[in-house]
Amino acid sequence: MAGHSKWANIQHRKGRQDAARSKLFSKLAKEITVAAKMGDPDPDKNPRLRLAVKEAKSVSVPKDVIDRAIKKAIGGDAENYDEIRYEGYGPNGVAVIVEAMTDNKNRTASTVRSTFSKNGGNLGETGSVGFMFERKGQVTYPADVGDEDAVMMAAIEAGAEDAESSDDGHVIWCADTDLNDVSNALEAELGESESTKLVWRPTTTTELDLDGMQKLMKLIDALEDDDDIQTVTANFEVSDEVMEQL
Repeated sequence: MAGHSKWANIQHRKGRQDAARSKLFSKLAKEITVAAKMGDPDPDKNPRLRLAVKEAKSVSVPKDVIDRAIKKAIGGDAENYDEIRYEGYGPNGVAVIVEAMTDNKNRTASTVRSTFSKNGGNLGETGSVGFMFERKGQVTYPADVGDEDAVMMAAIEAGAEDAESSDDGHVIWCADTDLNDVSNALEAELGESESTKLVWRPTTTTELDLDGMQKLMKLIDALEDDDDIQTVTANFEVSDEVMEQL
């Protein structure tokens, strides 16, 4: 299993998802506000906003929080955020992509650089690790939505590129520009997804042992704790044995 899915499982086992719930809600609300401000405030007419609202609902963000985030954009009192991508290396040479939304680029750049250096990493130039990832649409479903063949068939008919099934569930991949259409088609066939979003999918991975994984977790945790950071993606791979020890 690739790093993105394993990281979600690690967070779940650590209980971080519950502990960081309000922070996650805040970051999703920020994405909704920015999406609504950049385009139409109607999710049906704004694919980015529709996906942001869908992702927020998938983690049980209350409807009033979602509505408030959209109204903030309509009212014109929303802050102006710059979307910035940082790239660098974590412990053991793991490639890391950090996506931020900030109203102060200097503050965020300084914080990200400091966080990397304090946790055994190095912040690089834009493009320094991006070539090791592809921008993809990712739709996830629970294991009980159907067997591997049924989900693969639904994915193919929806126009997706690939589907991966395991005991943890189903992950369906598509071109980044096709995510809205593919997710709509999948929803009609399989029902509401667990998650629908754009992600950075590693094309090459770095295998980590327990010590390396613990060091990387410290870096990712520190980055994700910053309010300006929306997502953190790393191209690590760990064995099932290491997963059990985390």
